[in-house]
Amino acid sequence: MELTRLKGIGQTTADKLHTLGIDDVIDMLFHLPLRYEDKTCITAIADLTGFGHAQVEGEIVKSYVTQGRRPILVVEVADESAVMQLKFFNFYYSQKIKMRAGLRIRAYGEVKHGMYGMEIIHPEFSLGEKQPALAKSLTPVYPKSEGISQKLLQKAAAQTVQMLQQGELALRELLPTEWLAQQGMPGLREALMFVHQPPAGADVMKLLNQSHPAQQRLKIEEILAHFLAMHQARTAVQQSAAPELPINQQQNQLLLSQLPFELTAAQQRVVQEIQADMSRGFPMQRLVQGDVGSGKTVVAALAMQAGLVHGKQVVMMAPTEILAEQHLVTLKEYFKDKQVVFLSGKIKGKARVDVLAQIAGEADVIIGTHALFQPDVIYRDLALVIIDEQHRFGVHQRLMLKEKGQNNTTLPHSLIMTATPIPRTLAQIAYANLDVSVIDELPPNRKVINTVLLDNHKIQPLAERIRNACKNGEQAYWVCTLIEESEHMRAKAAQDTYEALQQQFPDLTVGLVHGRLKSDDKQAVMDAFKANEIQLLVATTVIEVGVDVPNASLMVIENAERLGLSQLHQLRGRVGRGNRQSHCVLVYQAPLSENAQVRLQTMRETNDGFIIAQKDLQLRGPGEILGTRQKGSMEFRFSDPEQDAQLFEQAKQMAAELLQANPEVCDQIIERWEKQAKTLAKV
Repeated sequence: MELTRLKGIGQTTADKLHTLGIDDVIDMLFHLPLRYEDKTCITAIADLTGFGHAQVEGEIVKSYVTQGRRPILVVEVADESAVMQLKFFNFYYSQKIKMRAGLRIRAYGEVKHGMYGMEIIHPEFSLGEKQPALAKSLTPVYPKSEGISQKLLQKAAAQTVQMLQQGELALRELLPTEWLAQQGMPGLREALMFVHQPPAGADVMKLLNQSHPAQQRLKIEEILAHFLAMHQARTAVQQSAAPELPINQQQNQLLLSQLPFELTAAQQRVVQEIQADMSRGFPMQRLVQGDVGSGKTVVAALAMQAGLVHGKQVVMMAPTEILAEQHLVTLKEYFKDKQVVFLSGKIKGKARVDVLAQIAGEADVIIGTHALFQPDVIYRDLALVIIDEQHRFGVHQRLMLKEKGQNNTTLPHSLIMTATPIPRTLAQIAYANLDVSVIDELPPNRKVINTVLLDNHKIQPLAERIRNACKNGEQAYWVCTLIEESEHMRAKAAQDTYEALQQQFPDLTVGLVHGRLKSDDKQAVMDAFKANEIQLLVATTVIEVGVDVPNASLMVIENAERLGLSQLHQLRGRVGRGNRQSHCVLVYQAPLSENAQVRLQTMRETNDGFIIAQKDLQLRGPGEILGTRQKGSMEFRFSDPEQDAQLFEQAKQMAAELLQANPEVCDQIIERWEKQAKTLAKV
């Protein structure tokens, strides 16, 4: 049913609602509230506690504008129990005139402790003796976008609920009714009416923390849709053909014999899993998780070998130029007899034309950044796509590269790698369409990195520590961070630090690398650092992943409180790659927020990437960890992988049962919840 059937929604508004994924009346019904406001009662001013929302009503005692740099309209309101203040930082002259002493006012907002008692800043309010009737149910607050007001969404949702009550909208119950009864959950129709219009006596706390049975009922179906879509996508890919690329031990040994080390048992296990996948006639879909320094690049090279021995092309995409360049150096060493080419966005003009010709022709190994999936990049015979640090790419970017290898008969094999460990439960949810391998072992002789916290006012002893390390033949990083998202600002901050450290350490060779350096200059600095011609390297966070200098044993990260756990862990992983005892100094600026304290303390207490990932999940939520903020899959409208862990387990089990017993219902569940599921889950 078209949205324009609803009062107050014309075609222009309907077009705006499309940006919220609302294309028809049923979509409006499934546009669920983020939270609720309780306007069903009036709270006495004396009973206000602060740190929560409340609705008050009373008489204006006086109103005035404070004098100062930023004028504030203050309205003092009294009821029979006490007096409080309403404050308006942005106000109109007409608003000031209206707030006359003696007038009755009703106000709703977040109550805080002010200097003169309780206060609400910028409340919703209505003036006059005749106030509107109190709401009969909690007021829902919906996700909205520019040009769409909260009132419009509330009115539209109320109309759809009314249509549902009157039987104008038909919604089929798709979950087993016996199961719902056992779980104490209502049917779909009742659940939707409840969440849109919770009655006055509803359990507010359960609604606010998303644990009410009506909310649980909607969550379980949404999660179920996710698992079913992932299964459907996996099945579809397995029904596609892929080149069969078996590899024998002798061919494996060609590469293994070049390595100056032996693979760990974990690496050997994962390589066997990958090569077994690639020998089959349908596309590999495998995620390899490995903590910092666990040796994922070698595993990727052995996967490439399986393609190369059959004369196929293999491609590796990395999120940053510096990481892609590191892979280029390493893979050129491994594949000296193959044509290895590099493509990034900075390669222009004739140089780009030449690289594109090689990719379309004789190139064997292609390494690069986002540039690899541009329309003018044509591959000769692409059989394997490897995506490193997958969470840095949007879903559609990953899909575009994969489709580059698609021809009339086959799809390429896909290997996704991440050095950002993902908690097991989250990996099962996010990558239900992938096989997951974990490199859960570090190379032998790796020493645990010692991490210390240092207030930036006590930084002086650090200079001696750096000098001593470098005099002993070791090397150090000094990482500059900036809160601004400007590469220019980051480069300038690093330049200033570089000049200051050159003066402080005239006896040391200090280098500088940042994102604004030309590609060749960046590589020259990194080569000099690797060759120990540079003892102290000043860098921005461009060195976060991929940089491997075993002799570097000391890292200083300034303003460490500004970085997330995952980024701190990745940066720390640039040291401790040799057999020396390594140290990481996290320099912070006090006072620290509560979250920053937890992050830094976690870094000090553990080197285990999976423990760090679990803490990161608690602090930041799944969206950021998995990179789904960049238009990706797993954008749950209502569910939370950590909070609703039990529901995810139940949904996974139910998905398996429904696929066996009732496959046609599965399609209807997917259609109801995930319009893009079939596309997004291919990745």
